Amino acid sequence: MTQPAVLDATRTALLLMDFQQDILAGNVPAEQVHDMLDRAAGLLEAARRRHMAVIHVMVAFRPGHPEVSADNRVFSRIREDGRLVEGAEGTAIHPRLQPAADEPVVRKHRVGAFSETELETLLRARRIDTLLLAGVATSGVVLSTVRHAFDRDYRLLVVGDCCADGDAEVHQVLLGKVIARHADVVSAAEAVAALDAS
Repeated sequence: MTQPAVLDATRTALLLMDFQQDILAGNVPAEQVHDMLDRAAGLLEAARRRHMAVIHVMVAFRPGHPEVSADNRVFSRIREDGRLVEGAEGTAIHPRLQPAADEPVVRKHRVGAFSETELETLLRARRIDTLLLAGVATSGVVLSTVRHAFDRDYRLLVVGDCCADGDAEVHQVLLGKVIARHADVVSAAEAVAALDAS
């Protein structure tokens, strides 16, 4: 992991992505969920202390999943299982990371946080040029969002120990060999230290 420079809290946004009950259950071993949520909650608390922009990202579909094409290999399975419907208990953001009243929640129907959402508008309105990313799954929302944001010239820091994937080997390869080409991969402790130094 790379030690980040001091972060400018006025130009940085924390993106907490897909920390939803069903997504966590499918991608994080039960014995690791508590520790990962502790780290993510500490990161969220540090961002709030610095009055930094915090944006929550979640997948949520209308009943019947009208947004999902039968040709979409990932989301057609979700539709068949009837999962991630707006308002369902399993779709909710985990209680440990509940959004504050002034923290936007971006709802998406695709993998990446930028895909057909208002995320870019929210970031540009606050003149954000640096993103601190945490989420589940590493091979899903994290990878897709990193690639999109990199192409938009954002400075990127991925909090590796606040990310997880259903395949631990894929998680390690992505963080160490793919995502690391586009972003600094840091620990939650390093990210909190960088925020507290800002």
